[in-house]
Amino acid sequence: MSSISENEIYSSRVLNASIEMAYEVFSNPLHLQKWWGPAGLTNTIHEFDLRPEGKWHLTMHGREKGSYENLSIFKVVNPYQLIAWTRISQPHFDMEVGFEKINDIKTKISFRMIFNSVEECLKIKNFIVPNNEQNFDRLEKTLHNLAEDKAVN
Repeated sequence: MSSISENEIYSSRVLNASIEMAYEVFSNPLHLQKWWGPAGLTNTIHEFDLRPEGKWHLTMHGREKGSYENLSIFKVVNPYQLIAWTRISQPHFDMEVGFEKINDIKTKISFRMIFNSVEECLKIKNFIVPNNEQNFDRLEKTLHNLAEDKAVN
């Protein structure tokens, strides 16, 4: 991925998981619905067609503040490398999720949110940065639980 501009939000984390497992928990909606989004939200995934021009439609359910509809169209699907989409619902942005193998048991995942303007980016940046960290925390928990399940079976 290229360097970060003023109209982008970039977050990343090194996970204690193989790239195959990290990709599986994103590409499989049964896993994805467990961790996508900040703490306190649950998800209903209505459609997840992981291919270019495929739709991703989900509802994020908040504890107290109702539900949030999300609709996106996938642009790029390069397994184990990059998934990119355009968000159709508000707020509008392009999203890139990168996967980078560090070694057999560590993977770097990155989120890059690209907005049409610096102003649009700044409106939600202070909210999104900590939420992305919560998202990564939930991802790590899902990966840990999946690893435990695979070890038992």
